[in-house]
Amino acid sequence: MRNVWRLMVLELRLFVREPMTVVFVLVLPLVMMYVLDGVFGNEARPELYEGLGASTFYAPTYVALSVATIGILFVPVHLAGYREKGVLKRFRASALSVPTVLAGHLALGVVLSLASAAVLAVVALTVLGVEPPVSTPALVAGTVLVSLTFTVLGVVLGLVAPSARAAQGLGVLLFFLFLILGGAGPPREVMPATLVTVGDWLPVTYAGQLLRAQWVEGAWPASSMAVLAALLVLSLVAAGALGRFREV
Repeated sequence: MRNVWRLMVLELRLFVREPMTVVFVLVLPLVMMYVLDGVFGNEARPELYEGLGASTFYAPTYVALSVATIGILFVPVHLAGYREKGVLKRFRASALSVPTVLAGHLALGVVLSLASAAVLAVVALTVLGVEPPVSTPALVAGTVLVSLTFTVLGVVLGLVAPSARAAQGLGVLLFFLFLILGGAGPPREVMPATLVTVGDWLPVTYAGQLLRAQWVEGAWPASSMAVLAALLVLSLVAAGALGRFREV
């Protein structure tokens, strides 16, 4: 456990030293949320945003996007870089095992996710005037679930990506897909049916639905929970298989 903690602190320092990752994870969601609030306000309109005000809709949605970005961008790039440079092989030969490295990334993903969610929530409450979450404990628990799901998915991507650059390219591509089609961009009600269908295949769509339901109602929607739980289980199985049978 001590090794996991030390590795998490080290990885946190590396995260802070990478301005592009910080921008994608923390700064860009804040800017986008602020801009969308200025454009659409927070007046509820039944025909848009699931009947919510735009800011109320976007606040938990951007929490989900920020948390997902940590998993699909930060984690894969670091793991792929470790594999590319032979760091994981050196870890395997030392007292610091590969499972410990993966556990450190998982712990860091949860910590960064909660920190990012807290910053976005504070801005939404104090600057945008969004109503407080109905159930803060449910929102925190949902954020942890979303973080675990996307961080483990990121581990899988990091283990299969051929290089850090390839992992970064894939992460940026997924980020913009998540941003535009996963609920954080144009309202789904005005999007073409084809794009809505594509969005239905993106896990961040269900992460946003879960966190919105928890923010507004304190509820746990069964469909969103089922999709995220299935993705988490499949990612855990894939990560375990890759870690055991692939030369990392």
